[in-house]
Amino acid sequence: MSTAYSSSAHGDVYGGPVPVEPEIKRLDGAVREASVPPLAPPWTYGSLADLPFDNATAAPDAVVLSRKDADGRWNDVTAARFAGQVQAVAKGLIAEGLMPGDRVAVMARTIYEWTVLDFAAWAAGLVTVPIYPTSSVFQARWILQDSGAVALLTETTAQAAALGPERARLPDLKHVWVVDKGHVERLAEAGAHLSDQEVEVRRGVLGPDTLATLIYTSGTTGRPKGCALTHGNFFAEVDNAIELLYPVFKARTSEEASVLLFLPMSHVFGRMVAIACVRARVRLGHAPSIKADDLLPDLAGFRPTCLLAIPYMLEKVYNSARAKAEASGRATSFDRAAAVAQRYGEAVEARQTGTGPGPSRALKAARAFYDPLVYRRIRSAMGGRVRYAICGGSPLGRRLAAFYAGAGIEIFEGYGLTETTGATTVTPPLKPRLGTVGWPLPGTRVRIAADGEILVGGDHVLRGYWDPQAGGVVPAAPDGWLATGDIGELDDEGYLTITGRKKELLITAGGKSVAPAPLENWLRSHPLISQCMVLGDGRPYVTALITLDEAGLTHWRRMNGKHPVPPALLADDEELRAVLQRAVDEANKLVSRPESIRRFTVLPRDFTEDEGHLTPTMKLRRETILRAFATEVEGLYAR
Repeated sequence: MSTAYSSSAHGDVYGGPVPVEPEIKRLDGAVREASVPPLAPPWTYGSLADLPFDNATAAPDAVVLSRKDADGRWNDVTAARFAGQVQAVAKGLIAEGLMPGDRVAVMARTIYEWTVLDFAAWAAGLVTVPIYPTSSVFQARWILQDSGAVALLTETTAQAAALGPERARLPDLKHVWVVDKGHVERLAEAGAHLSDQEVEVRRGVLGPDTLATLIYTSGTTGRPKGCALTHGNFFAEVDNAIELLYPVFKARTSEEASVLLFLPMSHVFGRMVAIACVRARVRLGHAPSIKADDLLPDLAGFRPTCLLAIPYMLEKVYNSARAKAEASGRATSFDRAAAVAQRYGEAVEARQTGTGPGPSRALKAARAFYDPLVYRRIRSAMGGRVRYAICGGSPLGRRLAAFYAGAGIEIFEGYGLTETTGATTVTPPLKPRLGTVGWPLPGTRVRIAADGEILVGGDHVLRGYWDPQAGGVVPAAPDGWLATGDIGELDDEGYLTITGRKKELLITAGGKSVAPAPLENWLRSHPLISQCMVLGDGRPYVTALITLDEAGLTHWRRMNGKHPVPPALLADDEELRAVLQRAVDEANKLVSRPESIRRFTVLPRDFTEDEGHLTPTMKLRRETILRAFATEVEGLYAR
């Protein structure tokens, strides 16, 4: 049975499978479990190492990647050429003495060489170990020690030099290679004398149960753990994602499908999508920097049809667009356009879910009127061809999801962990439920425990955690259910809503349980607010630490005739506090009175990853923040 996927904002029509509705299980009237059968058959042979070579055999001239040169031009890479590069580097790794099962670490931004080395390491029978390029020396040393990595590829000489004094504590580390010094090319040269059969033999012994990678959780508390993911875990994830997200990965239209990856490849989300692109032969590009001055030219040059994003980025795109409109005297027009887009997105959702007739003729006309004035400008900032965004990391929220849908960018929102090889739920095409993180990914079971914790089962769930003291991998879900640590709810149709983290639930002195995430997510979407942390555990009432967004603050000062002053001084500005108070009042409408924010303070500086306040995926490290701003926290509760 089949139907057509359609994107109403663009008028494109796609043929693909009907999303299978979840099977629901109830307990005491409440939905406790939802499961969706797999769309892709289980993978029973081979490994990820085969993908470049399968592509080269099936479609040697197909463009599978694009690589930016020193002059900023994007050059296409065919399947045959990519397979040749992977083969050459794999032979180099073998020539350097690396043995099957050895771990090779990669410490680099999102660059082309990351993907080459990933597939080359697999082709040589190795296990890749990502390290965030922003990691401290201590964090990097810990991962290298714990994983027993025998080789490390860094992007820069500085990264390699920083680890120099630690080499005595890393007896297993025999090789350090640097991308900027041309060592990837030297690896290819080093293995030139070996026959291709050397690689074929190593590839031939790999299977779905073979360990593919150790991804260390960034860790909001404590030391990171190595998540042991197999080749089969990735196949279960990407094959079902490709089938489900048919418009992104499989549809063939007048515009070739393409993805510009700028999220870290050290994170499972970016890594999974990179593998899915190679698997589906969707043109993949790498953008190493998310700074606007670097990323905007990359978007303009590559012109992707799909982006990976976290809510923080989509919030800032929206806020930046509104700030520009306000600076040019068009704020009222922008707000009207935003309201039209939101209503349009909600009307499309109602039609697709059978709860409404869809956009009215008047609403369609209003959307058409504002498209060249507002929506096209937003799409142009993303390269001009973006039709889809895959969003994860934290809830986006109904308002922004509806806005982007109405503006012509369909959002596939998802939820997952490193332990689930990426997404474990995702918005199904033609079946959106704005404000949720979608249905279970095909092949996935989601259960809500008695205390509200989300449990997950499926072939994409990790084999276990790496523990060298125990001799390898320790099972993480021996009963078939992985405890995620997140709190959530399933509705009557199987859509999942995330309400918070189990460990982050606050219990006030009055015994009231408070989930901080909804309040934090709402406030973080305000143009003046960069980050927010809600407090109240063991305290008489709920409070919040707020940091200011630099771009939003600059715009607000300009619009209100304020002279530039340090944020520490501006934090006491009565007009600014009044704006922030209104934002807090709006957020408080989401919760009951005992859960509402009674007081807040504006911090003199933002939370940063460098100072340990944030993980590389922008999650709050709460204990670190509480220690760093202990004086400000106590001030919130001073009588």
